[in-house]
Amino acid sequence: MSRKKEHARPLPARPRPTGPKAARGRWPAAGVVAVLTALALAGCSSSSSSSAPVADSSSAKPASSEASQPGGGDQLQSAYQKVIADVLPSVVQITTGDSLGSGIVYDDKGDIVTNAHVVGTATTFTVTLANSTKSLDATLVGSYPDSDLAVIKLSSPPSGLKPASFGDSAKVQLGQITLAMGSPLGLSSSVTQGIVSAIGRTVSEPRGGGSPGATIGNMVQTSAAINPGNSGGALVNLDSQVIGINTLAATEPQTNGAAAPGIGFAIPASTITNITDQLIKQGKVTNSGRAALGITARTSFNQQFQPSGAVIVAATAGGPAATAGLQAGDVITKLGDVTVDSLNALTTALASLTPGSKVTVTYTRDGSSKTADVTLGTLQAA
Repeated sequence: MSRKKEHARPLPARPRPTGPKAARGRWPAAGVVAVLTALALAGCSSSSSSSAPVADSSSAKPASSEASQPGGGDQLQSAYQKVIADVLPSVVQITTGDSLGSGIVYDDKGDIVTNAHVVGTATTFTVTLANSTKSLDATLVGSYPDSDLAVIKLSSPPSGLKPASFGDSAKVQLGQITLAMGSPLGLSSSVTQGIVSAIGRTVSEPRGGGSPGATIGNMVQTSAAINPGNSGGALVNLDSQVIGINTLAATEPQTNGAAAPGIGFAIPASTITNITDQLIKQGKVTNSGRAALGITARTSFNQQFQPSGAVIVAATAGGPAATAGLQAGDVITKLGDVTVDSLNALTTALASLTPGSKVTVTYTRDGSSKTADVTLGTLQAA
């Protein structure tokens, strides 16, 4: 059976020494190409077995509360079926040339949010709604690859579009039941189930296949299966709320990129709504919501030609780093408790932090180690 190229394919990338390997959720029709990308947790060591930070659970009910009651199995099944009936009509299939992925209806005007790597460089698309076999034309509204998000819009939105409801990222709790909805392997309107396995993950995507190698913070890790074609689809809780966009699936590098079942990652709802609202209103992102030092930097190498830090090429006047006394030529070696041995490591560390927070930067100047307390600014987006 022939099959179109399917977005959600993992693409090959360099392994990084900061944690377990993960794979792109983006796939071609002809097969699955494994992707290795690094997972790094703020404040964690480079060990592959690490525990994720867990948010305050005081405001959330245990995910298994219904199943613990008499007849809980039936209640849980009914809850699943209700969520699917509520949310699946909001999940669409997106075709780009010979590739496909998933998307989520954002409003009744025809705006659909998906992954930036699903749209790639295309500007026109074909969309199929969950409750229809008719193809609808759509065009690009805007794309923000740094957060792997994009918005497309139906050219002639049909009546009865059902926008998804987005949840509060602060209320996502470890152990909550999740359903992943999308078009894995081109099988539209498919659903898998799992739990929230971890929160607050910082994941670096590989370059290639339409991705610039974004580093995304606060991702939701789930055990719900994320397969080729799921990229851009919805990760949903039992309140019928989208808590993330399915983006990455893990692979095992020691087995030539074979799938590592039950390890997937989704961009959190707070990031989705922030970026999507800006793309719809302005066609671009002007407030990324991402922390920044206000510098231009590159990887620094020691005398053995090994990466040894991130050297500041330029510090923006009046920016966070310059205000704290850092200057061109300084080599950043730590951000808080996190060791920085390259520009990529610095980017990953910053992705786990928020604008306005204060962090101690350790750096070397003229061979001497120094520290500076920096109040982080916001990454400026074009």
